[in-house]
Amino acid sequence: MSPEEYRAFTEALCQRVAAAPDALGLVALGSMSGQGAPADAWSDHDFFVIVPPGTQERWRDSSWLPRAEDVVLSFRETAHGLKVVYRDGHLLEFAVFDPDEIALARVNRYRVLVDRADVEARMQAVQAATAAAPAQDDAHLVGQFLTQLLVGVARFRRGERLSAHRLVKVQALEHLLLLLARQRPSDVLDGLDPFRRVERAWPGLAQEIDTALTEPVDVAARSLLALARRELPDKWPEGAIAAVERAICTDRRT
Repeated sequence: MSPEEYRAFTEALCQRVAAAPDALGLVALGSMSGQGAPADAWSDHDFFVIVPPGTQERWRDSSWLPRAEDVVLSFRETAHGLKVVYRDGHLLEFAVFDPDEIALARVNRYRVLVDRADVEARMQAVQAATAAAPAQDDAHLVGQFLTQLLVGVARFRRGERLSAHRLVKVQALEHLLLLLARQRPSDVLDGLDPFRRVERAWPGLAQEIDTALTEPVDVAARSLLALARRELPDKWPEGAIAAVERAICTDRRT
């Protein structure tokens, strides 16, 4: 979707909500908000629709959307939201809330496009609550990173390769990225998803991690551990990183 098409769809969506007498608000999220990185050819539309209590289910449907005739997939992702795919591959992710249910959300970037129910004030409160939510402490992140490497490599050697890929290359990496974000803070990073925009924040480090992810699981685990040891030298409990290193470098079958 070109930038012009993206803006046109946003405007059509806004018009649909504004024209509905029972709609109370429309909130653009992520790229759609216009805050931070602008929408590009790969951006989807993320948004909240705010409606009166008791009317939410009527809006949790694709029939009211712009170009509804081009929808090829629509399904309920959560209790409040849907994912919708158009014939051209464009994706929508949206949730429908009554005003009080807005408090259930977590948000960083947003822009209120339609407001008939104090939506802006409610969104400000949600954004502040998201930012103030207690984060996992460093000890938890360190422990999860190290133990997921251990379990992931063990499963890889047992032959459970799919599970091993997930543990090492997704779960362990997620905890490492959260630790790195505290060591190397950047406004470019996404506060809700530690994998987002790492390439822009830390290009060299991102390239090194990307290369590690192309390796077999046991080699990738060793690469991620070496990177962690280098970048976060003071984070590791005495003896722990050496123990993990020995375990993932030694095949117990030999």
